[in-house]
Amino acid sequence: MPGLRTGITDMLGALPKTSFAENLNSLFRLVLQDSTVVDLELIEVKDGRTTPRQEQFSLFFRGPLEPFLGQGLFRLEHDRLESGDLFLVPVERLDTGFIYQAVFNRTLA
Repeated sequence: MPGLRTGITDMLGALPKTSFAENLNSLFRLVLQDSTVVDLELIEVKDGRTTPRQEQFSLFFRGPLEPFLGQGLFRLEHDRLESGDLFLVPVERLDTGFIYQAVFNRTLA
């Protein structure tokens, strides 16, 4: 699938939830393997179950109808945050585009 990347999630995936919350409603750029740039808007940072030893949260991005990204690991860039790979899953189709989710489930030190 075009744009699908393999590898280990790097700096973007290691950022704390607060970094994403501070950048709510901002644009992330995703560059596909054919050099097509897709803008994704961070529309929600949703808390999951968090314990003293584990942090869970999800990010929701709104993207266009075309191109459809499918499920996979994608490189995202942001003007203020680190660039990195996130595993995105399409979770909803709207008249104006698709909603993609990235789930974080981390062990805390």
